[in-house]
Amino acid sequence: DKFSRFPFSNLLILGQFLQRQKILGIYRTMLRTIRQVPDEGDRKYLRDWASAEFKRNKTATDQDAIRMMITQANNHLEELQKSLALARS
Repeated sequence: DKFSRFPFSNLLILGQFLQRQKILGIYRTMLRTIRQVPDEGDRKYLRDWASAEFKRNKTATDQDAIRMMITQANNHLEELQKSLALARS
């Protein structure tokens, strides 16, 4: 293996892969949650907003900034899920 001399590079690649999977999972969950929004106009607005935000940040490389964006995305997702739960009750 040509990378065996560089064990940290393999860890970095694995870490980036896992981080990407986590981000894609948040995005998918957000889109699934948005599908539950009853109003079609609100659904479209939220879908467009989520898509634009994730695309805008797609090329980010600063790890601290990426971690902050993951936290913000999770917070937005939780708020949306809480709002939907309240609307159903």
